[in-house]
Amino acid sequence: MKTSEVMDFIKDRQVEVVDLKFGDFPGTWQHFTIPVSQVNSELFDEGLGFDGSSIRGWQAIHASDMMVVPDPETAMLDPFSEKTTLSLICSIVDPITREKYSRDPRYIAQKAESYLKSTGIADTAYFGPEAEFFIFDGVRFDQNAHEGYYYIESEEGIWTSGKGDGPNLGHKPRHKEGYFPVPPTDSLQDIRNEMIVEMERAGIVVEKQHHEVATAGQAEIDLRFDSLTRMADKMMLYKYIVKNVALRYGQTATFMPKPMFGDNGSGMHTHQSLWKDGQPLFAGNKYAGLSDACLHYIGGILKHAPALCAFVAPTTNSYKRLVPGYEAPVNLAYSSRNRSAAVRIPMYSPSPKAKRIEVRFPDPSCNPYLGFAAMLMAGLDGVQHKIHPGDPLDKNIYELPPEELKNVPSAPYSLDAALDALEADQDFLRQGDVFTQDVIDTWLEYKRSRECDQVRLRPHPYEFMLYYDV
Repeated sequence: MKTSEVMDFIKDRQVEVVDLKFGDFPGTWQHFTIPVSQVNSELFDEGLGFDGSSIRGWQAIHASDMMVVPDPETAMLDPFSEKTTLSLICSIVDPITREKYSRDPRYIAQKAESYLKSTGIADTAYFGPEAEFFIFDGVRFDQNAHEGYYYIESEEGIWTSGKGDGPNLGHKPRHKEGYFPVPPTDSLQDIRNEMIVEMERAGIVVEKQHHEVATAGQAEIDLRFDSLTRMADKMMLYKYIVKNVALRYGQTATFMPKPMFGDNGSGMHTHQSLWKDGQPLFAGNKYAGLSDACLHYIGGILKHAPALCAFVAPTTNSYKRLVPGYEAPVNLAYSSRNRSAAVRIPMYSPSPKAKRIEVRFPDPSCNPYLGFAAMLMAGLDGVQHKIHPGDPLDKNIYELPPEELKNVPSAPYSLDAALDALEADQDFLRQGDVFTQDVIDTWLEYKRSRECDQVRLRPHPYEFMLYYDV
């Protein structure tokens, strides 16, 4: 919608309040709400003020005043509010200079798209994430000076098969056997259907939904591809809808990559392609029907994968998922069809328009604006410098003998290692001032001090199993 259309929409739908949403630095939506009486056309040009020092990773308290400027093209009715609520995604600007804020993740995504056009390589980057998540009946956790625990409640979890405090109706998906069973084993069909209906009402095109591999309610909803920033907007909305529909059912959804030991974690396999003047650039006559540009894009992704992990697998928990044996691509190779490779070339359709790559090491804890922008910058670096990815690996990487496996580079083993890789390899991100030095330095400091150090300081429950009797 344009601004005038939003104003007409507010009148036609008798909107009562307007909710202004924006993403913080780590990637969680924030919001505040204004009565419809305060909405006029100037709002979309001048914006509204708020305290930027209270947002994670943003302004210092002595320079805290910031402005939100709504994007009229993101207007939609919020399906979870009792009052008729118009939702708008906002960009962030400095109230004095009126310049866009360099740490605003959405602005970084927009700069990545502008940089793509400036290179002349392509004019559009399409992204199609496949985000996985868990739906639990409940969750409890705590950590303090004298105890630390978590407890997951799930009637679908295989560990409840012996539960005897009431009728136990069985039909629990076993570990690694949750992929595609029909109800009653798939107990979450209705809730996922409601999620995709709400997504479609909000303007998100959904391709399919299904139960995923793990027990205890792992799910996946796949979206039709869109341009980088728009797809990142949709991923934020996707998470919002998933969590709030789960709440309607008295359940809880999490995008935490590895909430359970011994079963698959949640990834966000991300399909990508470049287009120019309406034509796909990844189709050609090389391996798996790829073009040189696509092979070089893959080369950039694989070369910079350790640094990329700091943005696309950005939590300490991400590296509980990035281990061999749970469909997580820890080995940095590419292949057609092979899901054990870090980069896969889907072979579902012979159409050149369907030619794309799937990057498999990201997970849904990432900030989609930063994650998509970082992957695009890595791929473009590969195209610009003609980085060839080497030979494809059309074998089950998990079954390679040690003498072959030692030649395949691996993803970082921890968030600390990924952050070290980012510190050493960041020039590709700073091209076109897409990721400023301040953004990278702030990300490194935030992740190290707020996450890595905090986990490192606290005893782990399993350490009692290992060391209590030393």
